[in-house]
Amino acid sequence: MPLVTGWHFASRGVFMQLSSFYESSILSCTEKIREIRQNINIVSLLRLLLFAGLAWMLYSFTHGFSLTLLIVTVVMAALFIGSVNFYFRLKDQLALWEKLLYINTNESGLLSGRANGFPDGQAWLAPDKDIDIYVDDLDIFGSASLFHWLNRTTTSHGSAALATVLRQSLLDPDTIRQQQEAVKVLAGQADVRRLLAAKGLLSGDKAGDLHSLGAWLNTPSQLYHRKGLRIFLGVLVLYNIGAILFWLSGNNSVPLAAGILTAWLCIGSFSRYVSRQSELLAHKQPILQQYADILAVFTTADAGSSVLLQRWQAHATTAHRAIRQLSRLASFFEQGKNLLVNTVLNSLMCYNLQCVIALERWKSRYKKDFPHWIDTVGSIECLNSLATFAFNNPEYAYPSPVAAGDDLHLVTTGLAHPLIPSSRRIANDFGIGRSERLILVTGSNMSGKTTFLRTLGVNLLLAQCGAPVCATSFQFTPMQLLTSLRISDSLQEQTSYFMAELKKLQRIVLRLRTGEPALVLIDEILRGTNSEDKTYGSEQFARKLTGYHCLSLFATHDLTLGQLEQEYPGVIANYCFESVIEGDDLHFNYRLQQGIARNRNASFLMKKMDII
Repeated sequence: MPLVTGWHFASRGVFMQLSSFYESSILSCTEKIREIRQNINIVSLLRLLLFAGLAWMLYSFTHGFSLTLLIVTVVMAALFIGSVNFYFRLKDQLALWEKLLYINTNESGLLSGRANGFPDGQAWLAPDKDIDIYVDDLDIFGSASLFHWLNRTTTSHGSAALATVLRQSLLDPDTIRQQQEAVKVLAGQADVRRLLAAKGLLSGDKAGDLHSLGAWLNTPSQLYHRKGLRIFLGVLVLYNIGAILFWLSGNNSVPLAAGILTAWLCIGSFSRYVSRQSELLAHKQPILQQYADILAVFTTADAGSSVLLQRWQAHATTAHRAIRQLSRLASFFEQGKNLLVNTVLNSLMCYNLQCVIALERWKSRYKKDFPHWIDTVGSIECLNSLATFAFNNPEYAYPSPVAAGDDLHLVTTGLAHPLIPSSRRIANDFGIGRSERLILVTGSNMSGKTTFLRTLGVNLLLAQCGAPVCATSFQFTPMQLLTSLRISDSLQEQTSYFMAELKKLQRIVLRLRTGEPALVLIDEILRGTNSEDKTYGSEQFARKLTGYHCLSLFATHDLTLGQLEQEYPGVIANYCFESVIEGDDLHFNYRLQQGIARNRNASFLMKKMDII
């Protein structure tokens, strides 16, 4: 049962239902896009005609003035402005429906075996050695990884939230159950889920992220709290308006020149501070709009009985309005870089200072809440990813977490690896902890030992994220995952393969010494030494594992380790994946069974290939 690079295929009946659902959605999106494009073409033509008519009306004024001509011109100007606004609304609708089409096409492609179009989490591959003891072993990040399979996030905070729950899964049963309930409720709301992703994709963090806003939030305000300055700026605006009217009526520009000079002296006094604020807020408007849109869509979801969804929705309405307001203020501030705005509005009303004052007013009101709102967006996107996974796999089971204690256990039926297509997947029943606490798994290469260990690890990780698992039932005690399945040397760290393995085993032992419950997955240790040393070291390490608060699976080719079952009855047990030799054929059934593997595959294949 080797792990294949590919994606999950649902059972035939479920596959047909899901495929029909997404194909129908694709057709609806395609038809809507066609309709909107037709409307855009019509509005574009109307806008052109109105512009030509308006130009003709303005030209007509050169031949004489009439009240009728003025009314027609005003009406035509209003219609032109309205057509422009309607055109841009249609463009926004088109962009949104194109993203919805992409999302449905992506989901349909996943069912057919194509790779996910969302990021694969490559950026999260570099492990934190204090945390990520299983990330590389279980293929959590990177192409065709668990993250890649789950990911439907569009923001940096969403990606970080999903990566975090995969690196530091939930260990409290009540918290896991709350997450499960939220996943179940959101999974049933396909329109909300797809709209969440579509709104996020409209921006997609192309201009950066919001992490630098922390520096802006923590910068002390210098203008808003100066009440005298705010009064002075208000008086200056009124003065300059009066100066303009005085200039137009009497052709005397001296008062206006004095007002403009005063405005620029005031701007110059705070130029360094204003410039720094501009740097901190540069290019943030599209991303703020993205986060506001995600929160706005989330407010339309039905929270049902989910405590998590109810809690997040309690703040989402205020949050999306406040963030949208900040987005507009950031946009206004960004427009201050425009030559016309910078010249005219700064001269008359100290535009940049007014923008900074408005931004500082917003900051004084929402500074404490903003980081929580942004983290909530990340949590919503992470939950959306898990809910989409649950929707696409309705035959998967929601696990039953049991409080940790002395009785660590993991009992499951119909367990299989979720990344293996169902047409090639072999499910197994398995239990550990109710009797034995360490399982020795023997079998030849390609028999399925390592894949079974990964199957347990990946499904336990999904269970501790609040997601359904690839099984018909799954009861477990939440445990940290400790693995040694894949070892590589390092030229940069001058670490040999053998020493890299020993360091990994050492990290496992150090974590076990904390007393936290753990599931330990070990695959064929000490391959870098002689057979006698390997047997002795493996045997001693297995004995050591029995003394810790953990459950362990120890895959090995060394059949002599099987004697530990007699030495530790009821604690250590032998299971195997046996090969099947029928005549001149060798094949594997990938069925876990009790006992020690006995067939000599290597000898059989060497004889068949005329090597011996």
